[in-house]
Amino acid sequence: MRKLRSWQQLLYQLGLAALAFFVLAPVWGLAYLAFDGGVYGWPTEFRVWPEQFTFSVFRELWARPAQTLSFLGTLRNSLIVAGGAALLSVALGAGMAYAFARFRFPGRQVGLFGLLVGALLPPVALMTPLYVLLTALQIRTTLFGLMVVYTAFAMPFCIWNMRAAFQSVPKELEESAFLDGAGAFTAFWRVTLPLALPSIAIAGLIAFLIGYSEFALGWLFVDKGDNVTLAMAVSGMLSTSNFYASRLAALAIMMSLPVVIIFMILQRSLLSGLLIGVTEE
Repeated sequence: MRKLRSWQQLLYQLGLAALAFFVLAPVWGLAYLAFDGGVYGWPTEFRVWPEQFTFSVFRELWARPAQTLSFLGTLRNSLIVAGGAALLSVALGAGMAYAFARFRFPGRQVGLFGLLVGALLPPVALMTPLYVLLTALQIRTTLFGLMVVYTAFAMPFCIWNMRAAFQSVPKELEESAFLDGAGAFTAFWRVTLPLALPSIAIAGLIAFLIGYSEFALGWLFVDKGDNVTLAMAVSGMLSTSNFYASRLAALAIMMSLPVVIIFMILQRSLLSGLLIGVTEE
C-alpha cells in the first residue's frame, strides 16, 4: 500500500474530523438538551453545556412519559410490538426466503418482484387494507393487531435479506447432509439455518426497529392509552401546548438505550452477518 504524503495525511485527518463533527454534533445537541431544564419550546441556539444542569427531566419522564403509562409501561408495549413483529417476520418469512433461494418454480421471478414492490411501497399504501382486515378480525385496537401491521411492513425486506443469506450457504453442505440420511427439513434446520443466522439476525433487528420507531400509522390502530408505545409518546409531546425540548430530548435518549443494549448483545453476530457474501444466481 502506497504511503500517503504529509499534506495528504493532513487532508485525510481533517476530512475524518469534519465527518465526525457532522455526526456527533447532533448527538451532543440532543444530550445537552436532555440535561437542560430551562429550555422551553424549541431551542434557538446551540450550546456546548446545559444552562441549568438537572436530572429532574429524566425522573419526570420515568414516572410518566405518556398520559396514562409510566416509562416501563410504554417500553413494555414497544418491546411486545417490536419484538413480536421481528419474530413473526423471521418465522413466517424464513420458509419463503429458503424456497426463493433454493428452488425454481413457475412464478418465482414474479413473486420476487412483488416482494420488492412491497418493500418499496410507502407504509401509507397499506393503511386501508390493513384497517379493514384487522377490523374484520376484531384485533385492530390491540397490541397484537399493531404487531401484525409492523410485520406486514417488515416481511418483504426480511424475505429478501434471508434469501441472500440462504444463497450464501453452499448447496454442497445440504447435499452432504442428504447423503448422511437427513431429510429436507433436517438439512435446513441443522445445516443451512445455523450458517445463515447472523444475516437472519440483521433482518430481525431491522424488523424490530421498524416496529420500535414507527408512530405515524400506529395511532390509527390504537384507541386506548394503555396501548401507547414509546414512539407514540415522543410524537405526542410535539402536539402538547406546554412543549419542552428538554423533555423530548430526554425521552429520545431513554428510548434509544434499549436498542443500544440489544445491539451490544448481538454485536458479534450482526457484524459477522454483514460480512457474509451473496452468491450470484
